[in-house]
Amino acid sequence: MSTKDELIAAQLEVIRTMTERNMRNLGTDLFGSTPCHNDKVEEESEEKAATVSKAEDTAKKEEKTVEAKKEDIDSLKKELETYIGLGEVKNEVKSLINLATVYALRRNNDLPTPEMSLHLVFSGNPGTGKTMIARFMARVYHSLGLLSKGQLIEVDRSSLVAGYVGQTAQKTTKVLESALGGVLFVDEAYSLTSKSENDYGMEAVETILKYMEDHRDDIIIIIAGYSDLMQDFIDSNPGLQSRFNKYIDFADYTPEEMLEIFKLNCKKGQYTVSDGAEKLLLEYFCDCALTPADFGNARGVRNTFEKVISAQANRIAAMANVTRDDLVSLTDEDVKNAISDT
Repeated sequence: MSTKDELIAAQLEVIRTMTERNMRNLGTDLFGSTPCHNDKVEEESEEKAATVSKAEDTAKKEEKTVEAKKEDIDSLKKELETYIGLGEVKNEVKSLINLATVYALRRNNDLPTPEMSLHLVFSGNPGTGKTMIARFMARVYHSLGLLSKGQLIEVDRSSLVAGYVGQTAQKTTKVLESALGGVLFVDEAYSLTSKSENDYGMEAVETILKYMEDHRDDIIIIIAGYSDLMQDFIDSNPGLQSRFNKYIDFADYTPEEMLEIFKLNCKKGQYTVSDGAEKLLLEYFCDCALTPADFGNARGVRNTFEKVISAQANRIAAMANVTRDDLVSLTDEDVKNAISDT
């Protein structure tokens, strides 16, 4: 095989690996800052401490979960500041950290702790960082001693609801047991309250509420979804209203923030972007920002990044001689070809 063919093969292998990783991580928002000191584990396992699961076999996997390492709260606060965008979210999270810190200090000093719900409602469009911040809060609560393990278990309706009477409670309980000591993140939680006949979503809700009460000291539930639908979900059950009283709204990313996320992906992959390509991308993200829910915010940026990488590979494949600079450079042409199909 010639040197050119070897270079092209290596480039295509990078694209294949990225695509496979994107499919595995479709339910998560992996963007923001360069990982902190503890994220060597994330690089080895693709998800922190190998504890994030979207599959139905979550419970079996989590039986082997090892307690995550506790981290310095000040370091976590510094990491939070490096995340792209999320202005209001950061302020809300810092307030939660302060509240949880004082709560933990009072408990450690044998002082009475008022009844306080740490369960959260995350509302916003897809790709706005909800899963990322849920994972971050699991680390915070664990580091403060409010959770014994600190894992994040991500589920949706299909992970909780079964098709026959009695099965949903069992299925949901297994998931809750796997989340004990950490955070259960329920995406599109409003889908549990479907009004269709013979639906057992409400059985899952009741099971979750009971488990929250029985294990109030060692599990946090975060429910997430579109803003208007989340409020309807909370209003559908008095138990939800009493336990979920902290809301964090995730705004859509601005075009400038989307460009920063794109450039962060380039930095991680050791790519450079021409000035002309950056201008084209910013114009493209301005158009995408008009329909953020359809585009997917940071997820849409990641998809765009992979399309540009594919366009670059097609360009390189037609070249007679391929240099290292060619392999790391993303050009105007690459961006034009990538966005022309969208």
